[in-house]
Amino acid sequence: MGSQLAGASMSAWRVRRPGPMSSRPLERVTAALPRPQPSELLLAVHACGVCRTDLHVAEGDLPVHRAEVIPGHEVVGEVVEVGADAGDEFAVGDRVGIAWLRHTCGSCRYCRRGDENLCPQSLYTGWDEDGGYAEFATVPAAFAHHLPAGYSDSELAPLLCAGIIGYRSLQRAELPPGGRLGIYGFGGSAHITAQVALARGAEVHVMTRDRQARELARELGAASVQEAADPPPVPLDAAILFAPVGELVLPACQALDAGGTLAIAGIHLSDIPPLNYQRHLFRERQIRSVTSNTREDAREFLHFAAAHHIDVTTPEYSLGDADRALGDLAAGRIAGAAVLLV
Repeated sequence: MGSQLAGASMSAWRVRRPGPMSSRPLERVTAALPRPQPSELLLAVHACGVCRTDLHVAEGDLPVHRAEVIPGHEVVGEVVEVGADAGDEFAVGDRVGIAWLRHTCGSCRYCRRGDENLCPQSLYTGWDEDGGYAEFATVPAAFAHHLPAGYSDSELAPLLCAGIIGYRSLQRAELPPGGRLGIYGFGGSAHITAQVALARGAEVHVMTRDRQARELARELGAASVQEAADPPPVPLDAAILFAPVGELVLPACQALDAGGTLAIAGIHLSDIPPLNYQRHLFRERQIRSVTSNTREDAREFLHFAAAHHIDVTTPEYSLGDADRALGDLAAGRIAGAAVLLV
């Protein structure tokens, strides 16, 4: 297969000039087919999720790590080539997932203690290396993921970041069994995380400005739904902030019960206004950030998704409409998690 693909080309989107979506930062190109390193797999991409992190890369909220990068890090594809040193865990024809975390050093103190998400040498798909807004993509075999049965390619794609990061955020929020969880913002990751929490017996309260998102939250079983900054009807044992809006940290903290934790899920957040210690933090309330995920987080979450079917709301776009999909995400026109089909 490798010799057949050598020298071939593919359709892809690159971030030419980071800036607002109105400035058209993405450009569709014909690119050389990527060649896998000896430790990598080459995938024919079937679906790629459209994540808010892709938007941060395209609009320049995140600094450029790779010039003219191909974004996309929620990739479902079929293995078409296995590098000579990629091992025997994956074979040609397997359905495989590519996620955000792509490389860690394995030897620093963070990696040694199980916190590879904090590795200073970590690399990320669609930011440091080309991602899945393309017909083909590579992934180190050690960072590829087996995927649960019972899901379509479109349903699986958002699980590979929106699902995994939401799962880690839920862990960081330290929600007690049967506790009350507040969710601020209700997009791709939040609507998956809510279902995980509900399956574990939590009571979920959703705060979001988007009307479609509020309707989706009700359909999924939220105990209450209100505007983004409105107080929930009960004190919260834990909360997760998915919206990249720093101003929401204050009402989220104020909604916490004593000892509650707010986890901030995003890689980017606008500035947080000054906190009032008595109103927002006293009585051992705490704020915790979330940085990427470990491969163990991914394995645990995908195992959960295999045992508990998650209804993933996936507005679908063709690969040729990737710029429109990101534009719709930026404008708040997407309920659930959008997916590009290749």
